[in-house]
Amino acid sequence: MAERESTPPRQQLRREGEELLWVAFGAVPGALLRWQVGGSLADQNVLVNVLGAALLGWLAGRPAAPRRQLFLGIGFCGSLTTFSSWMLDAVHLISGGHWGSAVGLIGITLGIGLGVAWLGFWAAQRQSASS
Repeated sequence: MAERESTPPRQQLRREGEELLWVAFGAVPGALLRWQVGGSLADQNVLVNVLGAALLGWLAGRPAAPRRQLFLGIGFCGSLTTFSSWMLDAVHLISGGHWGSAVGLIGITLGIGLGVAWLGFWAAQRQSASS
């Protein structure tokens, strides 16, 4: 934050514009992949959220690389995974009286998501240590 405050406005605007482009370039393929995933909406949400959690875990375990984080983390995974759609699936299940399915969807997605995020983080840490 202190770095941005001391940066001249033109340089800061240019850097923020570049960051925006990295996010946008990552968001397009993430959104396209999400759109192309087959199956029911609930199945799609579980699949893309688990994939995104694994990739984000791997990214978090890697050495800092701002462009990679912007492109893959915020852009690609941000548009690939959707918390709001996942919650809407749970709301639809609950409104249809399928409480068990809603709890199962939430539990499975959280459990598997946490597991693969940890696994991705662990794999990246091991990969970095061996490099």
